[in-house]
Amino acid sequence: MVLGVSGDTVEELKKFSDKYKLNFPLAGDTSHKMLEAYGVWQEKLMYGMKKWGIVRTTYILDPAGKVTHVFPKVKVDGHSQEVLAALKS
Repeated sequence: MVLGVSGDTVEELKKFSDKYKLNFPLAGDTSHKMLEAYGVWQEKLMYGMKKWGIVRTTYILDPAGKVTHVFPKVKVDGHSQEVLAALKS
């Protein structure tokens, strides 16, 4: 199962999902509790300014919920192939 988590509202995520025709659910974590628990809500440097935001990260969990793979600072291009290779290993 694939699940995307964002700090956006459910309404914003529905628009995003519809626009990009995503085939997996998106969860809104406006409280940032899950984002902070997974360590992806971080201070970032953008255009020379410090700003808090999500560092795009992929986690693979086994059926028991144990994290088996972490892909920090994900770049979209080629990432799906990287994840598929990890799932096959």
